[in-house]
Amino acid sequence: MPRRKAAVKRTTIPDPMYGSERVSRFINVVMRRGKRSLAERIVYMALQEAGKRLTKKGTKSSHKEDDSDSTSAAKNSGAIEILEKALNNIRPTVEVKSRRVGGATYQVPVEVDTDRGVALAMRWIVKVAKGRSEKTMTLRLAAEMMEAYEGRGAAVKIRDDMHRMAKANQAFAHYRW
Repeated sequence: MPRRKAAVKRTTIPDPMYGSERVSRFINVVMRRGKRSLAERIVYMALQEAGKRLTKKGTKSSHKEDDSDSTSAAKNSGAIEILEKALNNIRPTVEVKSRRVGGATYQVPVEVDTDRGVALAMRWIVKVAKGRSEKTMTLRLAAEMMEAYEGRGAAVKIRDDMHRMAKANQAFAHYRW
């Protein structure tokens, strides 16, 4: 953390398929070693797969229209809706930070800013997806997004553990800075 000035917030360019900055940021989290096209393919295919699974389950009302442009627009909004709801279900509201007071280190619960919460949620989804047993990263990511969308899964457990730790250390909240 800088002592003098707050870091300048960089703007992200919206992704070409959905026109969403959040999808673009998610692609950046998935990307490894600068391989953006591979990360884009993984994320876009995972969003399509998650959309298919959602319509297959029947939790989404089906739109039967003859216009192919409107159905593709509906699919795009559905995929973004899946990602948004999954991230909101995983996003933490409080976290613990270490604070040293008089020779002892306390875990102090601190509220999480919205941007940081979304960034943590994205990292957790990718981390948990990497540990899954599906064959490709696309399928792993789609499965984890669907579980997060439904409010269950390993990424939701990480969030719950963080909230539980903050609740357990609530007595040290007065050390907040």
